Amino acid sequence: MTTTVTVDFWFDPACPYTWLTSRWVVEAATVRPLDVRWRVMSLAVLNEGRDDDPEGDPEGYLWMPVRICAAVLRQYGQEALGAFYAALWADRGDDGAQQWINDPEVALADAGLLPELAGAAFSGDYDDAVRASHAEGIAVLGPHVGTPVVAVPDPRGDDGARIAFFGPVMSRVPRGEEAGRLWDATLVVAGAPGFHELKGAPADPSPDVRGWTGRP
Repeated sequence: MTTTVTVDFWFDPACPYTWLTSRWVVEAATVRPLDVRWRVMSLAVLNEGRDDDPEGDPEGYLWMPVRICAAVLRQYGQEALGAFYAALWADRGDDGAQQWINDPEVALADAGLLPELAGAAFSGDYDDAVRASHAEGIAVLGPHVGTPVVAVPDPRGDDGARIAFFGPVMSRVPRGEEAGRLWDATLVVAGAPGFHELKGAPADPSPDVRGWTGRP
């Protein structure tokens, strides 16, 4: 009997590399028994109190999409959040030059949600929820990581332990069994005792965020 694995996926909706990692997990779920549970985290929260601004966001624009995600999750649940996230990055037939999210109101409508939820971007009503979810994600690995954070139950024990990892960072989305093999390999590496970090040098470091035409 095949057991479905719950995948907790913490993401900042504005990060293009996180978007590609999320599409890899969605693709892997077509060939592996995975159930993705979408969780929000925030680069704005992550970088609070720093002397530098690694995201170049002095006006706090990064708060806006993550607040909307928190509002969608609270009011409509997991499935709606996943649909909204997919709509934020969906290829809308432009010239391919856009490398950031779509208009949130349009994305909400595309996901079958009320466009009025976009107003959450300008309110602090969901900030506590964002911070709490972000803290849960960071606690899995520690403050040295960013978005995304992925965690699954460790199949080697029943004590609540989890295998968790940051990333992986990729510039294209593997498909089908290739996505499944990468998933398997990532769990092996991340689950190795004492494992800390693995990096590569991609041939093309530019994220192909508009190259995704697969499942939402």
